[in-house]
Amino acid sequence: MNISSPVTDPVTPLAAAPAVLAAANLLLPPLERGQSVDTAVLRSAMETAFGASDASGAWDWKLAYEAGEVATVLFLRKYGKALFRKAASPVSRLNLLAKIAGLLPTQTRRSEESQSFQQFSTPLPLGLAALAAAAITPDDVVLEPSAGTGLMAILAQAAGGSLILNELAETRADLLSSLFPAFPVTRFDAAQIDDYLATDAMPSVVLMNPPFSVMANVEGRMADAAYRHVASALARLTPGGRLVTITGANFGPEAKAWRDAFIRLQDRGRVVFTAAIDGAVFARHGTSIDTRLTVIDKLPVDDPSVFPASAGTAPDVVTLLGWIESQLPLRLPVSLPKVASPVPAAAPKTVRGYLARATASRPAAAPASDPEGVELEYETVDWAPPEGARLSDAIYEEYALQSLRISGAEPHPTRLVQSAAMASVAPPKPSYRPMLPADIRTRLSDAQLETVIYAGEAHFDHLAGAWTVDEHFDKVSAAAEDAAGAVRFRRGFMLGDGTG
Repeated sequence: MNISSPVTDPVTPLAAAPAVLAAANLLLPPLERGQSVDTAVLRSAMETAFGASDASGAWDWKLAYEAGEVATVLFLRKYGKALFRKAASPVSRLNLLAKIAGLLPTQTRRSEESQSFQQFSTPLPLGLAALAAAAITPDDVVLEPSAGTGLMAILAQAAGGSLILNELAETRADLLSSLFPAFPVTRFDAAQIDDYLATDAMPSVVLMNPPFSVMANVEGRMADAAYRHVASALARLTPGGRLVTITGANFGPEAKAWRDAFIRLQDRGRVVFTAAIDGAVFARHGTSIDTRLTVIDKLPVDDPSVFPASAGTAPDVVTLLGWIESQLPLRLPVSLPKVASPVPAAAPKTVRGYLARATASRPAAAPASDPEGVELEYETVDWAPPEGARLSDAIYEEYALQSLRISGAEPHPTRLVQSAAMASVAPPKPSYRPMLPADIRTRLSDAQLETVIYAGEAHFDHLAGAWTVDEHFDKVSAAAEDAAGAVRFRRGFMLGDGTG
């Protein structure tokens, strides 16, 4: 089957999300008809949406697989609540979701990004098991710290929950913003989600599938990555709330390497269920690693060293659902303010419509009064210690500009001092003229402006040579740090009452 739709201009990789959404919209009709979306159909949709083949570099197969996942989200947004009403039990829902997931091709190709950041989306059947464990109601606020393409989020929404979504990867976060326009989407490192979220973002449920052994901005394998994600999300969870996490199979309280970590977790919440899952469950999403589903209720235990016995390793999701139903205790009571469930925006019908909505949804940048800035004017002066002056007996002297004067700049509003030794020697005369907003003298003091000038002076001086791009970046970064540090050291800065 060939999918075609007119598209005028190819979308560059820097704006991948609108085109991925457009491709997903083209894949939705086959899913609605119950037709298989094979590799040829997927390729045709991507070429139509991007206006180019994968050979051009405009898109790769990771984006193509994500388009299939987004099409699944669109399908469930349209039919999910009706399916859930028709199939009341988890097992009957599993049969329906497994059929939908089976229409998409197996994810056999990996990208460098998916490999490096372990971007393996939660398979629909396993997401349903997590949903069953979470026991979400319309009163719940559900946080997904690493929301990916929204496969678990759409299940939580179908169950009636309100959403708080977070995703660090740019394209995936853009996709989430378009798929769930009524809910907030943040772009923080989920390993510190509790530090970054607004204070009023208080979930009663956490659904998470964190990276198993990698962390943002850290090279190499991080054995405790999953623990950091879980600990931060648990800290954010409201008292009495429930956290359901999918991790690597070895991350469990019965593992000797993790026992102490789980004891620390139980200072804040109690592990109420844990079971490993055979890797075959994840096979269609590009990995065969064994995983684990763990449930933690936010209520500390009397003895943090005591854990429930693991049910073992589930060979399939049907078995896992049976264990959840028979072994998992009921949810604890939790009190949250009522949040009305928003009405999702109607999905565009065409590729052009998706591109237009994505463009319109981006906030316009505030116009700058003078985007290019103006050159900061100052004059250099000769300075020498007053004749007959001597170092005082004090360690510090009052700070004042020595080698330059900045007309119109105000003195620093709090007391600044410098070491007596540095006060006796004037710094060199600068020549660098920074380009700054015209009203900068009302924003920064003379001392702060001097810091900018001298930092730029060192930066400018280092740029006189010629290096490779990497060498250039390293040297400029080091120069900026050295310049700022040198100026602070020269001043011996103390702010306020002089005790800082």
